[in-house]
Amino acid sequence: MGVVITDEANQVLLTEDMPFDYHKIRSRGMIEETQVMREDFGAATVHEFNFEGTSIACCKAEVYKNINILSDYREPRVMMLFMEQGDITTRMEGISDHFRFSTLEHNLMFSPGEADSAAVKKQRDILFFGMSFTPSRFLELAENNGKVLDGLANHVAGNKSARLADKINPRITPRMRMVMEEVRQCRFQGGLKKLFLQSKAIELLALQCEQVETATATGISLSAKINPQDVEKLYYARDLLLQHMQQPLSLEQLARKTGLNEFKLKSGFKAVFDNTVFGYLNDHRLELARELVLSGTLPMAMIAEQAGYSSPQHFSTAFRKKFGVSPGKIRG
Repeated sequence: MGVVITDEANQVLLTEDMPFDYHKIRSRGMIEETQVMREDFGAATVHEFNFEGTSIACCKAEVYKNINILSDYREPRVMMLFMEQGDITTRMEGISDHFRFSTLEHNLMFSPGEADSAAVKKQRDILFFGMSFTPSRFLELAENNGKVLDGLANHVAGNKSARLADKINPRITPRMRMVMEEVRQCRFQGGLKKLFLQSKAIELLALQCEQVETATATGISLSAKINPQDVEKLYYARDLLLQHMQQPLSLEQLARKTGLNEFKLKSGFKAVFDNTVFGYLNDHRLELARELVLSGTLPMAMIAEQAGYSSPQHFSTAFRKKFGVSPGKIRG
């Protein structure tokens, strides 16, 4: 696989021939690798696991200027992307010329095309979790396992483009985040580690499909009745909400700044992000706080302040309510 990275003026910043060793993803044993990149335009660390038609990648990155990444490859794969933090816009042949992934969004995609690209804005603390399956492995997992997987499998078997959810990406659920964290914190070794990671890959696939099947069965649609212009305004509202996390804007202020009335803001936010405006903010605060607690580098009072809580007691109560345990206990 070759990778070309350019800036906004289409000046080439990096060109690398990166032939993908297809024997890795088909290895009967597990191949585990860590790749670190440090360049003038950004930095990234990718920890990858490959085994039996499955690839799992955990990535942390930061980008110092707006860039475009073009990748070409020889063999299509079924790809699952979980954008835990960050904002990228992808282009995949047969799927979309402008497919945006933002914080706490996910999707599953398959394209028989030989190239894809991504536009990445200047930003820090990008965190995403990626998985991919060879088509044959995906078809094994999908066989007789529900309408959603059957529909995707028909496209993959026919070498046709497919996407789990159209137009708007589903929201990453707390359970999905827990599974991803379990992968990162895995303490097994050897064959047991491969067995554990296999189970987590399948669980994430099941959680994705269950979410879509439930939405279909209950008549929920993430995109119906919301025009593209309002969707962009809702993303802008989300960005403003998180930018002012420590001193949140009111619904009236958000509505005025985004050009939406309060009803459209509240109902649209629920449809697009599967949460209320301030429920989304609270979840984001607590997920950020959880990461800071686990890092073990800051005192609880400072974590509470950075997460936008008025006092450590208020923070501790909210944390226990969401995660079922006090922040002090998970730090251990």
